[in-house]
Amino acid sequence: MGIRDILKKKDNLDNGEPSSQDAMDRLAAPEFKFIRSDTHSQEVIHPPTVSVENDQYLNPKDGGGGGQKPRRSLDVLFGNRSRSPSVSSQASSNGNPKGSRRLSERLHLSRSPASSENVPQNLPDIVTTAEGDEAAWEKRATILASSNKSRPATPSHDNGQGFDIAKDSSKGAAVSSPAIDGDIQEAIRLHEAGDYENSTAMFARLADPKGANNTLSQFLYGLALRHGWGCEPNPEGAIKYLSAAASNAAAVEQMALKAGLKKGGAAKGELVLAIFELANSFRHGWGTKTDPIAAKQYYETAANLGDTALLDSDAMNEVAWCYLEGFGCKKDKFAAARYYRLAEKNGNKTLGNSW
Repeated sequence: MGIRDILKKKDNLDNGEPSSQDAMDRLAAPEFKFIRSDTHSQEVIHPPTVSVENDQYLNPKDGGGGGQKPRRSLDVLFGNRSRSPSVSSQASSNGNPKGSRRLSERLHLSRSPASSENVPQNLPDIVTTAEGDEAAWEKRATILASSNKSRPATPSHDNGQGFDIAKDSSKGAAVSSPAIDGDIQEAIRLHEAGDYENSTAMFARLADPKGANNTLSQFLYGLALRHGWGCEPNPEGAIKYLSAAASNAAAVEQMALKAGLKKGGAAKGELVLAIFELANSFRHGWGTKTDPIAAKQYYETAANLGDTALLDSDAMNEVAWCYLEGFGCKKDKFAAARYYRLAEKNGNKTLGNSW
């Protein structure tokens, strides 16, 4: 402060002028005046006055004794929120069942069931992956096929005639004959030529358990029913015939295993095909409820049967995806990487994978 300012301040004090008032005026906040006007008149709007009762909460000196101290809270988001449930929250919790779901269900963290009705409890676990385990995997496949509950007792035929797969499959699939093989080749030729209706009709005749009861025809007819080749799509009927094909093939393979054939019997190819397509049905819910546990078990069984390299690699990629995403099992990236490498080794590499 300069000498002139000091002397001026001294003169003001000597004359009795209050310096504090000047300081307060200089530090005072700017005033705003609200005026409502029209063409002929105007009106000054005054802000509402604060009652004396609430001044104690604004003035820390006066409100120390009378007012209630605010509650301290570590809840930053809901510190000023009442802890008592509101009427709307009570109504939503009582009347809306969707809103009362657990947090784990909303976040899809609920545990999946540990078992499946489509997978038998006595299914053997195979830990090693050596070549000698092929017989064990085939035994596992026969157990899956023979205990498949997706196979009903009396599915319906196209002409309305009923038959009992459960009873007829116990007799075993018909032994392939030159006539049956010729009919199958003709049905395949018709399918490739675009005559789906006649081709599917031939497969239906050969797949009839009261007729030829041919395992391969049951498999192909099941695919025709699933995709609607020459007929109306029937996913339920498709899984019935796929289950019948797996059951008939399993009966042949059981006899081969009892005879001491480690590599399986004549119906091993049909068994692998049926197991793989049943896995697709359980995964996508085609003709049955979606069953992740059964889909994973069927995929892994088909991947280790070692019959058709291309089909095995498809099953390897699928079971690798199950392990990677935790579909029907716990997530296991090591198992996923192993199956992805096996699929690539068999000539079926998934684009973008670097396992």
